Amino acid sequence: MFYYVLKYVLLGPLLRLAFRPRIEGLDHVPASGAAIVAGNHLSFSDHFLMPAVLRRRITFLAKAEYFTGPGLKGRLTAFFFRSAGQIPVDRSGKEAGQAAIREGLGVLARNELLGIYPEGTRSHDGRLYKGKVGVAVMALRAGVPVVPCAMIGTFEAQPPGRKIPKLHPVVIRFGEPLDFSRYAGMEGEKAILRAVTDEIVYAILSLSGQEYVDRYAADVKAEEAAQADRGRRFPRLPHR
Repeated sequence: MFYYVLKYVLLGPLLRLAFRPRIEGLDHVPASGAAIVAGNHLSFSDHFLMPAVLRRRITFLAKAEYFTGPGLKGRLTAFFFRSAGQIPVDRSGKEAGQAAIREGLGVLARNELLGIYPEGTRSHDGRLYKGKVGVAVMALRAGVPVVPCAMIGTFEAQPPGRKIPKLHPVVIRFGEPLDFSRYAGMEGEKAILRAVTDEIVYAILSLSGQEYVDRYAADVKAEEAAQADRGRRFPRLPHR
């Protein structure tokens, strides 16, 4: 119930008024039945802008940290995400990926829309990174279409570290559904999963026009954080 209050009364009208997003290809999203909407992830705002423009309810697999924060702010954040129908997923440990897949398949089994960011994390620099194969596993096991989606302008509106978004033109572009029924029963083959994932990411890339990086975003973030840490511990001495 709170989901629809947010969408139609509280948050949705405010987002539409503030960002005035231009929506393209909305008819590509199935009017009924299970489907995956796979998008790029540039900003915290993505969680709210996409659901605000869809005609149907969509459920995202949200990182567990949104539900476990300390203090009053943490409790309010957890309440907000739970009330909006988002599902917490622990991204640490060996079972993290399987837990996310189980939760996602549960959403699809109810003939609902499932929202996924194949990159697995927000882009820290606006580029599009290599996709993780969980989206392919769910698409093949559930036998559902995948609708690619490109969020354009949300990185400029709210880049990482910015708490309050600034007004900036936003485009939300949906592509034609991708049908992977030709791979039915092959979700156990690594080469197939990689091929399906790459096809999904390429469709997102074609819609967004981003620069592509053939590496996982989490790995690049970790490397850059380690380099920054080394720079703080061992600063370069000025040349004499």
